[in-house]
Amino acid sequence: MKIMGLGNASREHAIAEALERSEHHPRIFWLGDIGNPGIFEICKRTGGDFALSKTTDSEKVSEYAKRWHVDFVIIGPEEPNFHAVPDELERRGIPCVGASRDVAMIEMSKAEMRRLQWEYGIRGKLLFKTFRSAQEAYSVLERYSDTLTWLQNVALKPARQAGGKGVKVVEDQQLYLHDEKQRFKSKHADWLEGYMKSYSDIDDKILVEEKVWGPEYTLQCFTDGRCIKGMPLVQDNKHAHEFDIGTETGGMGSISGPGFTLPFITKEEYEESLKIVDFLVRAIQDKVGKSYHGMVAGQMMLTEIEGPTIIEMYSRLGDPEALNVLNTLKTDFVDICLAILDGNLSKLNIEFDEKATVVKAIAPKGYPDNREMAKDHPVFVDRQAIKREGCKFYWGSADIREGGEIKSAGSRLVEILAISDEIEKASKMVDRCIPHVKLLDSWGLFYRSDIGSPELLSKRMDVADRVRMLYQYRRDKDMLGKRVDWLPKVGKMDPVALLRDELSKRGE
Repeated sequence: MKIMGLGNASREHAIAEALERSEHHPRIFWLGDIGNPGIFEICKRTGGDFALSKTTDSEKVSEYAKRWHVDFVIIGPEEPNFHAVPDELERRGIPCVGASRDVAMIEMSKAEMRRLQWEYGIRGKLLFKTFRSAQEAYSVLERYSDTLTWLQNVALKPARQAGGKGVKVVEDQQLYLHDEKQRFKSKHADWLEGYMKSYSDIDDKILVEEKVWGPEYTLQCFTDGRCIKGMPLVQDNKHAHEFDIGTETGGMGSISGPGFTLPFITKEEYEESLKIVDFLVRAIQDKVGKSYHGMVAGQMMLTEIEGPTIIEMYSRLGDPEALNVLNTLKTDFVDICLAILDGNLSKLNIEFDEKATVVKAIAPKGYPDNREMAKDHPVFVDRQAIKREGCKFYWGSADIREGGEIKSAGSRLVEILAISDEIEKASKMVDRCIPHVKLLDSWGLFYRSDIGSPELLSKRMDVADRVRMLYQYRRDKDMLGKRVDWLPKVGKMDPVALLRDELSKRGE
């Protein structure tokens, strides 16, 4: 059997490794924009091949798949989905485990995902507005923030998936800081408009959502379009520095287990989250008339408004979240891929080890704000030392050059994973491995030591307990999902009804 994959990051290294473990003993072929050393080794070890190519070029990808005579292709990152790579492969008769462009719209356009939720009445919704320019966004925020409370405390986001970047949460609660907060919103709207100029595939540029609070977690799933099978929950930690401060990144580390839930998420909340993801997959299929076959994930938050709430959808596995689930997966990964392609996922019993996992990313200084500074530094990893500590490591943004030299490529360099019976133990195991990753020119590296620590877990559990008390009270009073604004001399206003009216005017 020959299998071809796309992508460069630690997620793709973990996917290639999971394929290599299969009892089908496949030959692995791969395309990457850069030469991930780990994937390169797996391809050579299995008798496959590795080539550098633009992974969003559907013609090039299809040509390589034909040239290598592969049995199927698996997509790692989101951008090939957005550029219709699965569509072109399947048009040429090459099976692909990946979301077609139309169904991947639930990730590509955060605005369309929100509209879909409201149109189909799917739980876990947020109030939102979309804009095509910064001036339009600012004029609405300025005009209505005194009449619609939710427009005071907001999350400003790019309306398109943009690698987890560009999100700013603004709390505008102190009157004496109101003007300053309004100026910040305007400035960030300008930044978002400029940032979105590089994306011409959706009309909406800026998304404004009501600000909510609570612990985040990711529910990743396999789907063949008819059946959804959930994986263990994972919590990604996106902020660059300890205790959730600093710029947001693609993900500095993640935790999972033991088992399918997290220490701060209940089984009931897991099941509710799975229903939300299932409903969204069914809704997008109904909307576009196409089947979804691949991986899908809900980036969730436990909120006081509705309990489990969708923040974003993914049309693929997360990074680093993929490492957590693929390393506890007991079922043959190739069998899962074949079941997805054959539409027989419901017949397959998918099992995971009841273990805890912790992943921590190590990145060169300069990431994420100045990636040019983080590039072209020679890398050394003492693999045997990491193995002696009972851990595994995955190459991320690293490029193997001619002669075998490995250099940093500007993003998260490597990700180290530990498996144990407790999250705290796994966290300490990873910490002992950090000194074994170095840049030979003495350029600095950083990571988050707090991920999986007792202190951070305690913080997550405290927040979850407070949110749970509020949303369960609202549920008992039949108030889930309901919001009310009270204005002097005006009276009660229903922002949910106003949003429904606006969507109705759009024909939705």
